[in-house]
Amino acid sequence: METKTSLAEKFAQLYYAEVDPEELAARDPADLQGAAAAHMAFGRRYGGGEAKLRAYNPVRGEHGWASTHTVIEIVNDDMPFLVDSVTMEANRQGLTLHLLVHPVLRVARDAKGELRDVSAPAESSEGRLESFMHVEVDRQTDRAKLAELEAGIAKVLGDVRAAVEDWRAVQARMVDVLSRVESARSGVPDTELEEGRAFLAWLLNHHFTFLGCRDYTLEKNGGEDVLRIVPGSGLGILREHGETVSTSFATLPPEARKRARVKELLVLTKANARSTVHRPGYLDYVGVKHFNAAGEVIGETRFLGLYTHTAYAENPMQVPLLRRKLTDVIARAGLLPAGYSGKALASILESYPRDELLQISAEDLYRHAIAILQLGERQRLRLLVRQDAYSRFVSCLIYVPRERYTTELRQRFQRILTEAFNGASSEFDVDLSTSVLGRILMRIRTKPGEMAARPDLKELERRLVQAMRGWEDDLYAALVERHGEERANQLWRSYEHAFPAGYREEFGAREALADIAKIESLDPQRDFGMNLRAADAEEPGMLRFKIYRRGGERMPLSDTLPIFERLGLRVLFEHPHKVEPAGAVPVWVVDFGLVPPPGALPLGEVRENFHGAFFGMWS
Repeated sequence: METKTSLAEKFAQLYYAEVDPEELAARDPADLQGAAAAHMAFGRRYGGGEAKLRAYNPVRGEHGWASTHTVIEIVNDDMPFLVDSVTMEANRQGLTLHLLVHPVLRVARDAKGELRDVSAPAESSEGRLESFMHVEVDRQTDRAKLAELEAGIAKVLGDVRAAVEDWRAVQARMVDVLSRVESARSGVPDTELEEGRAFLAWLLNHHFTFLGCRDYTLEKNGGEDVLRIVPGSGLGILREHGETVSTSFATLPPEARKRARVKELLVLTKANARSTVHRPGYLDYVGVKHFNAAGEVIGETRFLGLYTHTAYAENPMQVPLLRRKLTDVIARAGLLPAGYSGKALASILESYPRDELLQISAEDLYRHAIAILQLGERQRLRLLVRQDAYSRFVSCLIYVPRERYTTELRQRFQRILTEAFNGASSEFDVDLSTSVLGRILMRIRTKPGEMAARPDLKELERRLVQAMRGWEDDLYAALVERHGEERANQLWRSYEHAFPAGYREEFGAREALADIAKIESLDPQRDFGMNLRAADAEEPGMLRFKIYRRGGERMPLSDTLPIFERLGLRVLFEHPHKVEPAGAVPVWVVDFGLVPPPGALPLGEVRENFHGAFFGMWS
């Protein structure tokens, strides 16, 4: 018993060694000790080879400790990608992470897998490294939800194990493919072959995280092209599980399937499946086509994985394939490299989204780059679209004035574009770095074979502009229409941010235009103005009365109400708004809803007299 106690204490000490002390201080010491003891008990017998896990809601009477969250406990052979892959799966299931404890321990076990000793990894060379993961997520009491959580994490951990175990074999497959790429010379031009060869070597130089690969032969079956799996060729996340053909290829529309016979060495795109390992997002797909002596495509080796951070950071002019693509675009543009436009074009190409740069054709890249160059620093919206060659997704680059970008605006754009392209889902990436324009990259995923016909892109861009248009845009347009550009810009600098949210919700730009005119015309001796007018058609029998008062405090209703009553009017409401022109004294604009007495004279006959009477009583 003494040995077990000392082992439990040692385990608990190592268990929390790397957890933030503030996180531990906020928890009950008894629950911390109980959680470590429960995890050690769960992992007391473990033989390795696959993950051992459970998701449960600890109860003190049953488990020796309690938590308000659902707890996931994992015991696994230590390997890369465990933490990020497990948290990805929890997030995918819509759960928030509340605590993560992840000690990697040197574990000694007997022949039956029974725990005998634990130590820090560097303290001993005996035993093996094991990962103990304790993850707390939003509480789930539904047994089906707990089972779904366990199954999802087990699937992810299985993918991680397959990718890690086969990693060297997948790299060796790429080396083998690279050694045989010369056979493609019968089907592709020499320049393409050499650049493709250099690109594959570049991938091997720490620019691609290889997660799986598989070989296919391209055959005819009933007159249709089929990609048939070469038995035993699947590695990593593409290990075979009884399938014989590429199902993703089979679901492509006929026109897209014809691309399998296009004479090109490499296919660079995004896979249909999201990554379950290391990093969220769709997997990167590198296909290397095989050719016969007659130069016909006879199959491919498919690699799935993720480009590394160094691949995204490297200057594209140093990356095989990309350097050729960029050089072609720059040459076609014909701009002086040292000139303003030449430098701007080079900057556009270097900062172009890397995933897109890898997949886009030189023709589309030229078209997009010139459009961005022509846009310059002008604060307007621009939409650029690229359709995936296999009709699986549409990439949309949207440039918007950076100051106008909000999450709500991005969501509006997503809804419009998803509807326009008959999308099933979408993902996005936002860059709000140094330019006055922000850049949103949206990738709209479509159901296999169900991509809508390409919409009118100018009309689609116009819809995005309308979605971006706000109250301030309407005010500026009204100012220009009324005063011309020069005077409008002067007023805009003063009033762009002057009107509070409550005012903008109540009044449109035309009403603001009238109020600006009133404020600008206030007599500096009185700093007081008024405007009695008929209410809108939806308020029959009512009058609206606005008071404009520069400086000072808001006028109390208790002061104005007796004046209205003496004038025979009934007050229905008072809406005060503090308007704050830039660099000027604030102005209180107070809007009253009034009901005149029965038999009142027409407004035109009494308006000026009313103004005079009100001001006389007020002053």
